[in-house]
Amino acid sequence: MSNTCVLCNAELNSMDTLLGENKLSDGRNLCNKCLDKLSSAHQELLYDLHTFSSDDIKNLVETGKIKPEAQQPEEEKNEVQSLPPYIDNGEMPRDLYKRRLKEITYQLAQAGANLSMFTKGEIKELPRILAVDEVILAATDAQFLKTVDAGILLVTPKRIISVSKAMFSPVKVNQYPNETITGVSYVDHQLSPIIKIHTDDRTVDFECFFDKLDAETFYSFIQKIYNKEKVQQQISATKQAASDVILEQLEKLGKLRENGILTNEEFTEQKKKLLDQLS
Repeated sequence: MSNTCVLCNAELNSMDTLLGENKLSDGRNLCNKCLDKLSSAHQELLYDLHTFSSDDIKNLVETGKIKPEAQQPEEEKNEVQSLPPYIDNGEMPRDLYKRRLKEITYQLAQAGANLSMFTKGEIKELPRILAVDEVILAATDAQFLKTVDAGILLVTPKRIISVSKAMFSPVKVNQYPNETITGVSYVDHQLSPIIKIHTDDRTVDFECFFDKLDAETFYSFIQKIYNKEKVQQQISATKQAASDVILEQLEKLGKLRENGILTNEEFTEQKKKLLDQLS
């Protein structure tokens, strides 16, 4: 097997051949750089790259067209068309999968997600995890603390979802519905900050080791959603404390007037200043 990319002839590194992700049907490989360029325009490559040969890839570059799909028998076509969006055995129709993967890839780009190459497997699983109408609002590289799983953390209007996958293991999905989340917090660290999700019965820690800035941006987004009630409580407490202090000062002003230290005009002026702070 050649250790160079079929398109750019660059020597492959360990990331390019990790778990055979970029392997073609004839045993050749694409480097990640070439795969990213091609798959951005042709989502089919993300779905079943291993079914394409070197000649197919070169023809795609030259003509801009994916190889024709084999024609299905008419009765098989009708059977597929009559199936619901999610088939009973857990599989998705190919066309639905491809459409959803394209939508999800676009949503991740719109959200400004900076995901590492290690999350390709997780991204490919998202069409099977997210509801058809579920939109990704934010995403970041994140794995459960003290694990070796690569993973991503997603936010949708309904929930926070963790999708992770260790080598040679099936994908793991953990979800935290909005109604169960009591707040989120952030532990800063020079290399791998931690995002904490607090629920009704536990706290779950996620380590963000790929991009510290991206993790900060992600947390800044989610804390505005999930810490809103907490912020409102803090504001209310601050206002109450300020009111108590002003009331004490008003009492002191009254005593100063009674003792003749302040004139009525001075008392009225100071009182107005204090009351204005309450409005």
